[in-house]
Amino acid sequence: MEVATSVVIHAPRPVVWKRITDIEHATQTIRGIEKVEILERPASGLVGLKWKETRTMFGKTATEIMWITDAVEPEFYKTRAESHGAIYVSSLELAEKAGGTELTMRFSGEAVTTSARLMWILMGWMFKGATRKACAKDLGDIKAAVEGNLAQSATRTTSSPLKESP
Repeated sequence: MEVATSVVIHAPRPVVWKRITDIEHATQTIRGIEKVEILERPASGLVGLKWKETRTMFGKTATEIMWITDAVEPEFYKTRAESHGAIYVSSLELAEKAGGTELTMRFSGEAVTTSARLMWILMGWMFKGATRKACAKDLGDIKAAVEGNLAQSATRTTSSPLKESP
């Protein structure tokens, strides 16, 4: 199963990159994430960053261990998780677009056990639709967080200080 969805964020690529790679504070960006616990930090860069992420999916709280397997700043990073007999790979990819940055989220799942394969056959179509919606929601949250921060920064820098009356 593979899912991909995109959104255009009205911000420069480095600004979007900074937000999406701040895994430790992802709860402040993506509403569906309830908790992030960093398990391993690489000496430099992103590859090897490993964390435990708790979020509500399909009406249930789920905790997964994820890690970054590949990254090129500020173009993309890939994560991997293994759970319930399946391997999940996701990526966030950034491309310059007129007026901002196109952020694309890709998600794929591969069943590796017999029970997981059977589950995919029976319920894969339902999982794919729900996954597409969840990815779109996460991208919407990222867009709102980045653009909201830019608007707040612009307001702070363009507003003039109050003048005191004599």
